[in-house]
Amino acid sequence: MLIPAIDFQGGAVVQLVQGERLALQRALEPTLDWLRGFGWLQVVDLDAAKGEGGNAALVERCCRAGFRVRVGGGVRSLERARALLEAGAEQVIVGSAAFAGAAPNLAFLEPLQALGRERIVVAVDARAGQVVTHGWRQPLPLGPVQAVQALAPWAGGFLYTHVDTEGLMGGIPLAAVAAVRAASPRPLSVAGGISDLEQIAALTALGCDCVLGMALYTGKLALADLAAWR
Repeated sequence: MLIPAIDFQGGAVVQLVQGERLALQRALEPTLDWLRGFGWLQVVDLDAAKGEGGNAALVERCCRAGFRVRVGGGVRSLERARALLEAGAEQVIVGSAAFAGAAPNLAFLEPLQALGRERIVVAVDARAGQVVTHGWRQPLPLGPVQAVQALAPWAGGFLYTHVDTEGLMGGIPLAAVAAVRAASPRPLSVAGGISDLEQIAALTALGCDCVLGMALYTGKLALADLAAWR
């Protein structure tokens, strides 16, 4: 399955290189129209994730636009997660708050189970083989395989981002993905440089869903060529 990414910053849909440099910006409504035909959207409020405001109205618009939607960005409490589900999200993505150092943050994860484990996607972001949190700035003393194994009891699925290649459109290392895929039977979505049909086919064969960002928005991956994978 292919999942387009919609990231919000400053009231617009954006794509960032390595999570920092703005590469493109566009309005929401034409973006939603353009993405018709995909079943799922992955929506992340970057401002909320950084604690610098938020884009709640735009996030809710996505949740009511006829897609199945997973939402992340600043999900640090049961109340925030519940509010997103009540706004129409089907799943919530939790990242930094899922970790207490190198261990699962049970004070956060256990109450979250009241929402239904299948509605919780845990984001495991890795740079140079280490999990990174808080906007990819804080490395933790564990790798993504160990993180997935430790967090599996509280996750309905995982989102693995290979930060080293994110936004660069040069591909994602399949060996790294395969190791994470083997760590848990939970559904796994992957992101970080996916940019051609061959990689989509290889990742699908591994049993992964592909989150598409920069390559989709720049036209390197043409919508017409993706019809069979939606």
